[in-house]
Amino acid sequence: MIAEGRIRRACPGDTDDVLRLLVQVDMVHHNGRPDLFKGPATKYTTEELKEIFADDTRPVFVFETDSGDGPHVAGYAFCIFEQNTDSHVLTDIRTLYVDDICVDENARGQHIGTQLYEYVKRFAKEQGCYHMTLNVWSCNPQAMRFYEACGMKPYKVGMETIL
Repeated sequence: MIAEGRIRRACPGDTDDVLRLLVQVDMVHHNGRPDLFKGPATKYTTEELKEIFADDTRPVFVFETDSGDGPHVAGYAFCIFEQNTDSHVLTDIRTLYVDDICVDENARGQHIGTQLYEYVKRFAKEQGCYHMTLNVWSCNPQAMRFYEACGMKPYKVGMETIL
């Protein structure tokens, strides 16, 4: 089943739904890496979200559904424009970095993530971006499989040694 809804820029009225989804994302990471992620927590405060939602250099998109009891945010995509300027080794390209995509755990399997991804990809093209990038924690193989199914490929790898 493919979820019906609309994708739009996030607004202050979305804050509570986005905070709820941020906890879900944190718990995925906490369950995979409790040494790094506190759990249950949110990456941003209410005030920080309102600032981000108003910042055109950090667009946030939400997938909004109407389940009969009014509009509901079933997913989001946090994005950040990046540009390499004045680098001695990197070309001057514009990038849309996808900081986070989340689909409500109760709405997964309805292609909301794919719809958000494709929307963000079209947006990046329209904004003249050379490419779209993101990071995936190795403790989240489901996300890795999702992004690979969308056609993404690794372009750099982060590594660690726990001391």
